[in-house]
Amino acid sequence: MSLRSLLCLSTILAAAPAWAEEVPNPPPATTAESEAPPQRGDHQGERTDIIVTAPFERTQADILSGTSVLTGEALTRDLRPSIGDTLARLPGVSATSFGPTASRPILRGFSGDRIRVLTDGIGSIDASTTSVDHAPVINPLTADRIEVLRGPSALLFGSSAIGGVVNVIDNRIPRRMPEEAVHVDVIGNYATAGKERSVAGELDVPIAGKLVAHVDGSYLRTDDLRTGGYLLSPQLRAIAATSDEEEVRENATLRGRLPNTAAETWEVAGGLSLVTDRGHLGFSVSRYESLYGVPARLEFQHEEGDDHDHGDHDHDHDHDHEGEEGHGHGHENVRLNLKQTRFDVRGEVETDGFLDRIRLRLAAADYRHDEIEETGEIGTSFFNQGYEGRLELVQRAQGGWRGASGAQLFIRDFDVVGEEKFVPRNTTEQFGLFTLQSLDLGKLRLEGGARYERTALTAQADADLGTPRFERDFDAFSGSLGASYQLADGLRFGLNASRTERAPSAEELFAAGPHAGTQSYEVGDPDFTKEKSWGLEATLRGSIPGVTFALAGFYNWFDDYIYQSPTGQEIDELPVFQYAQADARVWGFEAEARANVATVGATTVSVDALADYVRTTITSVGPAPRIPPLRMLGGIEANGDRLTGRVEVEHVFEQDRVADFELPTNGFTMVNASIGLKPFGRGNATSLTLSANNIFDVEARRHASFLKDFAPLAGRDIRATIRFQI
Repeated sequence: MSLRSLLCLSTILAAAPAWAEEVPNPPPATTAESEAPPQRGDHQGERTDIIVTAPFERTQADILSGTSVLTGEALTRDLRPSIGDTLARLPGVSATSFGPTASRPILRGFSGDRIRVLTDGIGSIDASTTSVDHAPVINPLTADRIEVLRGPSALLFGSSAIGGVVNVIDNRIPRRMPEEAVHVDVIGNYATAGKERSVAGELDVPIAGKLVAHVDGSYLRTDDLRTGGYLLSPQLRAIAATSDEEEVRENATLRGRLPNTAAETWEVAGGLSLVTDRGHLGFSVSRYESLYGVPARLEFQHEEGDDHDHGDHDHDHDHDHEGEEGHGHGHENVRLNLKQTRFDVRGEVETDGFLDRIRLRLAAADYRHDEIEETGEIGTSFFNQGYEGRLELVQRAQGGWRGASGAQLFIRDFDVVGEEKFVPRNTTEQFGLFTLQSLDLGKLRLEGGARYERTALTAQADADLGTPRFERDFDAFSGSLGASYQLADGLRFGLNASRTERAPSAEELFAAGPHAGTQSYEVGDPDFTKEKSWGLEATLRGSIPGVTFALAGFYNWFDDYIYQSPTGQEIDELPVFQYAQADARVWGFEAEARANVATVGATTVSVDALADYVRTTITSVGPAPRIPPLRMLGGIEANGDRLTGRVEVEHVFEQDRVADFELPTNGFTMVNASIGLKPFGRGNATSLTLSANNIFDVEARRHASFLKDFAPLAGRDIRATIRFQI
């Protein structure tokens, strides 16, 4: 932790008494809030339709773009080791699927630097946007609630959030005094596909009536992931089967366990918060460590001049999946040893007059991960020291007018050291100003937002890469204007127009070397201009007793869209991928609905369905790579006081609209089922959940994954989750 960050945070903590001393009692909770059953992720009784990832709280019906909330029983059922896989069943969401641990969300086909993954409103401050094999430092095990914003409303969190925002909300810095003398929340998981064992717990203790101490910790361990079907895709199996090399032909028959996907992760954190009737101010310190492998690319043809030392491998051809190891001949297995120390501050105070409240959020983190080769030596190390701060001024509602404005600061010092260094040491400094204003005229609601962002990027001269010193500055202006109209009771139509600008990332500007994670030699362009787009999004949401639905359609026109294109050349036996700019078009839709169809005693039976689709075309080039295909999911669910059950079917269609040097991906149909027991009734969060995922053990691949032809998704997975809360 640098002297600059410590001085900044010390100054704020010193102001804690003044911050927390002002304010009479807050307004009482609404009936819906007070009657909501307590559960993990909602143990304070928050309504699940309220979106808190915004300058002021709004219901999902009020937001002019696609939104999703994962909390309570649904979060327990969908919990996975990575944030990407945890969210993958939500509308408009896919995942990079670079193994079971390093899986980052993809929103509307956007990934990497075009979406932001946040911890309680602040970035994860890691290296996950630089490569798909870098796991985001986000721990779903400690999440109370996860919110996903897709579309222009996410731009309030940065111009890089053009695809959307994932906000993981926890209780690490308590906002309220616990009602109990000691609040305990524990969750444990076991899953068969990866022999996953995990446990997480948190403890909140009120002290002297105003302080709340918080401690949490988690531990996760998995073996290599057991997949459904063959490891190689059908196209690569066909090529491998005709190889002159026996060891390559053997790769065509491998199935079962995906080598080098085992992981061990732990995290511990402590926090202290001063809570009064008018606000709170607190801090937390956390330590996160993870050692995980990333799947290697199996060879499907003999490569002339291949001088990799693959070592000795065992080949198990038994098609009975259980216990199979699936070792094969391919690129070297690399493990990543990731460590992050993080310091967070959060404060909120109610005020009088024009402003209703002021919110402050700060974070500083030291991040490092080492890429460990099979010999045990460190091949490459990634370092990221980052700082982020956000101040929000929330206006008091006046005659239907609500709004908020604020400022955001982000600093990143990023460096790569080692044999696979692909960018020079670089620094990103970004400052933003934003506002969101809304006016409620009854049936008609108007909303406008704007953001100005100043970005300065500097890359140091690097003799190893042969690059000089670069400095680039960008001024980005983004804005949106929208309206919604109540067509009938419970039925509202919305239309939103946006203009966005995004500064290129340091990797897009300065890349000039081998990138092991993507098995490519990446070349950036320091002369890039801003990426600009116009966008339209239409929404239709309805709610009548027993039935809810939401539709969203979007279209974006991009100028100077930044993408990677293969050049057909090779450097150091790696294909060269050149970053380039061109116009692009992105359009798609999301639809979801739920209806109660029967009531049997205290049990309600409901059906639900969702569908999503996105299509991205780069002008004069063709389809963009790794775009998810059409997906449909339907389920039937029974909810009672003590027992719940669900069966769902997900069908992902074939993706045959592919970019150059990209193979099509077969479709698949996956069936999942779960049953949950609340032994003490719905009002108590203690629960036992049993689920069976991919029941028929199908071979499934996500087209958005760099490794989709070498690393299928998990096969049949029986999961047990127990949760205890007092």
